[in-house]
Parts: sequence; structure tokens; C-alpha cells
Amino acid sequence: MTASLPDTAGSIAGRFDTVRLLADVGGTNARFALETAPGRFEAVQVLGCADHATLGDAIRTYLALPSVAAFGQVRHAAIAIANPVDGDQVRMTNHHWQFSIEALRQEAGFDILLVVNDFYALARSLPHLGGGDKVQVGGGAPRAGAPLGLLGAGTGLGVSGLIPCGDSWDALRSEGGHVSFAPVNELELAILQYAWREFEHVSFERFLSGAGVELIYRALAHHHGQPVEALGAPEISRRALAGECALSSQVLDVFCGMLGTVAGNLAVTLGAQGGVYIGGGIVPRLGERFAASSFRSRFERKGRFSAYLAQVPTYVITAEYPAFLGVSAILAEKLSA
Repeated sequence: MTASLPDTAGSIAGRFDTVRLLADVGGTNARFALETAPGRFEAVQVLGCADHATLGDAIRTYLALPSVAAFGQVRHAAIAIANPVDGDQVRMTNHHWQFSIEALRQEAGFDILLVVNDFYALARSLPHLGGGDKVQVGGGAPRAGAPLGLLGAGTGLGVSGLIPCGDSWDALRSEGGHVSFAPVNELELAILQYAWREFEHVSFERFLSGAGVELIYRALAHHHGQPVEALGAPEISRRALAGECALSSQVLDVFCGMLGTVAGNLAVTLGAQGGVYIGGGIVPRLGERFAASSFRSRFERKGRFSAYLAQVPTYVITAEYPAFLGVSAILAEKLSA
């Protein structure tokens, strides 16, 4: 796998004397790759988080793979993780892994180990995405030099943004997925009231995530007086996309509408006239169903600011492993300092 080069790749190319470990760790899967040259990612593997007791175990499993070990010793690593990173101790929100960054560095034998929030890393990847790495869904042309917004639903709801800073960019370390959910119609109010039975605080992440798809399904079944099947988010989405279940189809409609609202909120909050990008594990799999959904109309539905938002482009990130671009750039900056 070869991708766009980080901003600093040219300045450090001569110092690229060892392969680097890059990882994107979510609540469900941990994705690993070796960067063997600036912007060249090889030996990509996806390991299930539930299959490993700790992140250190997952790293050891990856490094022991014959296809990985053949590249030799890894001295530098950068990990994007679905969790706030503030200091040395990391405790995942949507998984049981917890660790000390310094202890993990020593355990793995790395000279340098960087650990950053996954959406901070994904935000850093946005300037490096090529035309084939994203699909525009509505809006006009991006305004040069304007902030970019980023959000994505998967195991949780990640939120970030990219702010222009001189000749470079500064990514936001945001936990915006945990802002309080606000319904925009009576159906969403009924869904919120159902969710209040389970949660004291209902954030946008409670709905815009894998578990959120399941919560919307239960809430709509209750609202319509229908029996609730024990369905996981992948099966709900499959039934909806296959046209097999009207209730599942409504779940996706509601999900996309809610996502449009929070994306529009992010756009006006950041002034993201450079565009709002949608990542995560759910939306890219919806394909044309997402483009035909209420997402874009809900994105623009901001009363007096509807005309403002109509000009802001929205993009679905379709690159398979975009976070690698971000952690590559972050690690390159550290090594060139």
C-alpha cells in the first residue's frame, strides 16, 4: 500500500533508516502497518481487540508475524487510539484496554512511541487524501485556507477539525461526540425519551455509533409497537440495504438524518468552509444509500444559515486506512524535530 507522503517526508527521507510501526486502534479492531519508506505502508493487518488481553499483546502478535518480522527491528512507532490521550495513562472508553504509554514503549522495545487520539490523527490525514480517497456528497467547492471539520461513526462517534496555522495545519483534540443530543422532530424526541430510560446523559454518540444503530432500532420498534429482535448493527444495516426490513430501513434513515444535524453543527461551530469529512466504519459502507439519505438536507437545515451551509462541501472518506497517513505525519514531525 502506497499513499500520499506526509508534509515532512522530503526533509526526513535521508533519515528513514528503519521501518516504523503505525497503528489505528478502535474499540473493535486494531489496524497495523509498517511504514517502510515515506508514505509506503506494507504488511497491513487487522487484529480483533477482543482477541488480545492488552494492546501490548496485540503489538507482539503483529510484530511476530513472519511477513512483519522479515523487515527487521522496529524502533519507532505511532498509535492512533479511539480515546482521549492526556498524559501517560490511557484507558479506552469503548474497550477494556488500559496502559501506560511509557511502560508500553519499554515493553515493546521502541525508542520512540507516540500515542494520539484517533480522530486527531485522522484530521491530520485530510490534506493528504487524494481524489480517489473521498466522495463528495453535496455542497460547492471548498474554500482555500478555511478550517475543515471531521466526524465519523464506528464503535463511538469521533469528532475533530483541522485549523490552518501559517503554512501548516493544527488538528483539534476534541471529544465532541459526547455533546448532548438534540432532537429536531417528534420522532427523534420519542427516540430520545426511550434512550433516557437507559442513560442519564444521552450524547450524539449514543445514537451515532454501532451501539447507537441498535438503540435506534429498539426505540423505533417500541415507538411502532413492534417486537424487538436481538439484532446487531451489521445485521440491521444489511437488512436495510437489502430492502428486507422496513424498520431497519427507517433506522438508517434516522441515523443519517441525525448525522447530518451534528455535521452541520460542526460546520457552523468551526466555520468549516473547507468542507466537512465523514469517516468511521459505518458510513463508508452505506454507499449510494447515504448519498440518497436525508443527511445533506439535514446538514443544511439551519434556518438563517441554510444558504451558508449549502456552499460547504461534505465528503465521505473512502480510503481504506486513512489514519495511517495522519500518524505517519505526526511521527515524521517528531523524528525531524
